[in-house]
Amino acid sequence: MSGHPRVYIGPDAVNELIAFCRANGHTHLALIADDNTYRALGARVETACRQVELDVRTVIVKGDDIGADDGAVYQVLLGLDKSPRTFLAVGSGTITDVTRFVSHRSNADFISVPTAPSVDGFTSIGAPMIVNGVKVTIMAQGPLAVFADLPTLCAAPAAMLAAGFGDMIAKLTSIADWELGHLFWDEPYDPAIAARARKAAWDCARSVDALAARECAGVERLIDGLIESGLCMLDFGETRPASGYEHHVSHYLEMKLLWEGRHSVLHGAKVGLGVLTSARLYDQIRRLDRADVVERLEAAELPPAAEEIARIEAAYGPQADDIIALHAPFIHMTQSQFAALKARILEQWPAAQEIAARVPSADEVTDWLNKVGGATTPAQLGLSDEETATARAVGHYYRNRFSVKKLARILDLS
Repeated sequence: MSGHPRVYIGPDAVNELIAFCRANGHTHLALIADDNTYRALGARVETACRQVELDVRTVIVKGDDIGADDGAVYQVLLGLDKSPRTFLAVGSGTITDVTRFVSHRSNADFISVPTAPSVDGFTSIGAPMIVNGVKVTIMAQGPLAVFADLPTLCAAPAAMLAAGFGDMIAKLTSIADWELGHLFWDEPYDPAIAARARKAAWDCARSVDALAARECAGVERLIDGLIESGLCMLDFGETRPASGYEHHVSHYLEMKLLWEGRHSVLHGAKVGLGVLTSARLYDQIRRLDRADVVERLEAAELPPAAEEIARIEAAYGPQADDIIALHAPFIHMTQSQFAALKARILEQWPAAQEIAARVPSADEVTDWLNKVGGATTPAQLGLSDEETATARAVGHYYRNRFSVKKLARILDLS
């Protein structure tokens, strides 16, 4: 597939889907859903397909706490037949990711039919999967098309709307992290894609009251933003336009829940907490003048590699070796490289403050999350203060990327 997928958002998504399938020769379909998403929309899609004699085989993934793991993949494969089929992912994040992965490995296309505006992965190429108890992103494929039924999205559970909002406002901190990475660490960057992602995020933030009131205009703005965010990742070829330190905090918490056999927490809900963490660091950066920065840089010391490795091993358990290898450029930085980085930070400090100035304050983020019913404290998600403090301290190791947390460590901000 090349270019962007066809995207429809509106009240007639099922009929638009059927017309698309008939016009493009997708006559044999595999509808993937879970019990909730089948009730919400899957049954309507299945009936509509059969009314026009499309061959549809439906697979309902079962489970109380379904994850994008080998169990879900096995259920999908077990429910299929040998006929080549175009996959229909009727669901939200987990169903979409499982379908994306299975369709890609089956050399088949898939179409996304969201049932809740809860994640930004509907149009991305990456499938976050749980492999041997570890969350990894596997490059797969984007959808041929997205058909978002607005009445279904507007009826989605409030928690899923809040999660989607958390995932969406995360672009305001992730884009800032991306810019810091380009400024201080020469990471690849695309200003046009960054501008698109930031605009989509601010459009959602400015529609927070409509979303809080469950007005369809607010929900439509949210799903439009989530789809645009996915397209930004699709165009850039990786997750930098949509995922920064706030996501790293969430990813660490998600892995910890997996390791301990605890129930999962909605991705966007954890990300919302991560946005608050990032916003607080950016608040502090905005308040630092050049004299403060000089003093802090003079006091900054390069962490010994052995201490960094020990911290990663203590925090990441079975994934520690992979994290250590991934993080090698930071762990094994030389004294001369560290001195050059500090000099660069001082030289580029005005640009860093311009980046920080474009990030909403922690107070603004708290207000937005409160309005939509999102979590602003760990306890609201069944998490302890201690484990979220650990996530804030070690989450930045999750990716080999510069972020506001990397800068905060050098400047001794907390």
